[in-house]
Amino acid sequence: MSLEERIENEFKAALKQKDKIKVSTLRMVKADIINTKLDQNKKTLKDEEIVKIIQRQVKQHKDSIEQFEKGKRQDLVEKEKKELDILLSYMPEQMSEEELKKIIAGTIKELEATSKGEMGKVMKSVMEKVKGRADGKKVSQIVSSILK
Repeated sequence: MSLEERIENEFKAALKQKDKIKVSTLRMVKADIINTKLDQNKKTLKDEEIVKIIQRQVKQHKDSIEQFEKGKRQDLVEKEKKELDILLSYMPEQMSEEELKKIIAGTIKELEATSKGEMGKVMKSVMEKVKGRADGKKVSQIVSSILK
């Protein structure tokens, strides 16, 4: 079963169970999928493309949580965290920090990067290798701590 079919099936189940948060979260994902299909003139999307869509939404939710915490809006923080948990259930399993450090170290060696000026090149290569299994912020922090 493709990721898109899984989302559709779980959306229908959430509708039947009257799970408002899950319904609204999956509705946003489905809308993004449809918009992406229309933009790219495609009938279907690969799972990797759908993961990118969900990843973008995860990032938006994390940013929103941060902003709501600054604004002392605990009610909205809780709502965003629940939606974030739902989105994360569709993401591939995240890599451990150790695995990530190995990939980053290998990439830096492979690209022969030595300074922070080459961070963009390293980030691009690492993000292609981890494909949704690691948070960009975390990757950035590790890369910048290794490159001086």
